[in-house]
Amino acid sequence: MTEDSFEPNHSENQGESKENSPSEPTADQKKEIASWVAEGIGLSDIQKKINTDFGIVMTYMDVRFLVDDLNLTLQDAEEEVTPKDDGKDDDKENTPSVDDPLTGAGGVTVELDTVNPPGAMASGSVIFSDGQSKKWTLDQYGRLGLSGGDADYKPSDEDVAEFQKQLDTALRGRGF
Repeated sequence: MTEDSFEPNHSENQGESKENSPSEPTADQKKEIASWVAEGIGLSDIQKKINTDFGIVMTYMDVRFLVDDLNLTLQDAEEEVTPKDDGKDDDKENTPSVDDPLTGAGGVTVELDTVNPPGAMASGSVIFSDGQSKKWTLDQYGRLGLSGGDADYKPSDEDVAEFQKQLDTALRGRGF
């Protein structure tokens, strides 16, 4: 008889916890998250804002899945780079930050993804000097692949050399 009285209470408690789950944003909170994405806020900052503003702790991947579930497109916020003339620019060029896009003298820009697709050691995007962009992946065998963009596009030899140089620098910055 103890089991009969325990089961209904246990079921009721489970129903309540699903309705008031502190790990899932409400519809109003999801609208606010959508506005953050529209403002160009990055996933890690959205993760922090969800925690501080809503008191909901979510992993980076949970936030990524939430953004995907809401059919939102992350904006690539282009940061203004202001040159500093403090005599330390030479050192900074030799040791770039891993998360910063690398722009070479030829106008080629290489960016690394923070999360790589399955089967890839590294991935990211490249914008060539003529404005054409491609996604790139480096597999576990060291093979480089380009995809996306104009299928018939072939970058110039100078752009390819600059891309390889910047990619090497970026990957060394990540410990490859």
